[in-house]
Amino acid sequence: MTPTLPALCGFAFAAGFIDSAVGGGGLIQVPALFVLMPQIAPATLLGTNKFASVWGTAAASWQYARRVPLPWHALLPACAAAFAASNAGAHAVSALRPELLRPLILVLMLAVLAYTLWKKDLGALHAPRLTQRHEIAFGVLVGAVLGFYDGFFGPGTGSFLIFAFVGLFGFSFLAASASAKLINLTTNLAAIGYFAYAGNILYAVAVPMAACNVAGAVLGSHLAIRKGSGHVRGLFILIVGALIARFAWDMAR
Repeated sequence: MTPTLPALCGFAFAAGFIDSAVGGGGLIQVPALFVLMPQIAPATLLGTNKFASVWGTAAASWQYARRVPLPWHALLPACAAAFAASNAGAHAVSALRPELLRPLILVLMLAVLAYTLWKKDLGALHAPRLTQRHEIAFGVLVGAVLGFYDGFFGPGTGSFLIFAFVGLFGFSFLAASASAKLINLTTNLAAIGYFAYAGNILYAVAVPMAACNVAGAVLGSHLAIRKGSGHVRGLFILIVGALIARFAWDMAR
């Protein structure tokens, strides 16, 4: 495990960097854990991943909350709905097969990418289009639906959250990313509670990975805030493209 840990820490840094701006850190960190530690049970690898990534998500959320104006009146109810729905989604896994969602998620991802590429000015400006009351209602709806999805299946949650805040709320990509981070933090905390209770976290690996994930998240969120929505949009397109490739590969296998 000794020579493996530095490599995992490097992947954790990269995951924190990407995830802080547009989500998708799991595309880097989860495969790294499975490839470099094949002898460990999958549930423990997933719990270790969640523990390592939640700290980076928290660090990025703190960075955004200090520097980007956020609609707390809508985000707090959305976070509460996401937390409850994430727990419900995690319990639903035992009754349903998450793999059945792959074709639908692939189609949705393709639609998100096509629409983002077609609308060149999408998310360029922060122009909220909803009243406060409607922001609260849509926030709860988005939090519940994507919170359940994150607990039940997971891949692409951050990207769907960003697209929801850009498309439904009229947020810029930067404000949408900041808002999505807080909801992601909530659903990750719900998952951490489950994995910790079940003893599925390898702390000797998770703690150093968490430190590197935080370092990457701080750097990534700092660059996103400094460079603005155009930078976040470019990363968003890159990550959605990578998610599409992953889903297509999984289905082909």
